[in-house]
Amino acid sequence: MDQIKHFLKNIRTDYNLADFDLKTADTDPVNQFAVWMKMAVDANVNEPNAMNLATVSAFGQPSSRIVLLRNFDHDGFVFFTNYQSHKGRELESNKKAALNFFWSELHKQVRIEGSVIRVPEWDSDEYFGSRPRESQIGALVSQQSHELNSREELEQKVENLTKELSGKEIKRPLNWGGYQVIPHFFEFWQGRPNRLHDRIKYEKLDSGWKLSRLYP
Repeated sequence: MDQIKHFLKNIRTDYNLADFDLKTADTDPVNQFAVWMKMAVDANVNEPNAMNLATVSAFGQPSSRIVLLRNFDHDGFVFFTNYQSHKGRELESNKKAALNFFWSELHKQVRIEGSVIRVPEWDSDEYFGSRPRESQIGALVSQQSHELNSREELEQKVENLTKELSGKEIKRPLNWGGYQVIPHFFEFWQGRPNRLHDRIKYEKLDSGWKLSRLYP
């Protein structure tokens, strides 16, 4: 353990790939996000749509996990999950969340904060219908975030349901669907040498988005 602790204290990465400035930043954070997401895709970043989703319980306890961004536009950022999962229950009691994208290959990070709503049922139906059949069955079987006795129990349920639904259309379960994070805050972080990083903040005002530079 001492060896890994020593390693953690001394690991260093020299961030020197690019810069980011108020003069070059798009005045619309969603447009700026689209530019950086395309850069991540073009650079073959592994799962560029992977994002850390942070939620807070009704008692003020934060929790986070990685989920996948499935859509975004000026209305918000969309992901899908089981409504009865840990994150789903927290989002129902506290409809605020934070997202974080980190593309280490590009030395870029984006933080997003906002309120959360469920997407329309037709949107959830459409996305569920586009998923691989195995993923559809998994969504039906999984009581996400609840205790499971064994891996064998899960696999047996999948096998039984696969046989039962053979040749049949699989409909979206009512406890599964999408959430949309409606942003009021963005921060774009570009790693720079000597930890003097570029950080540009976007705050939503009635008149539009206000841009500011932050200390690293």
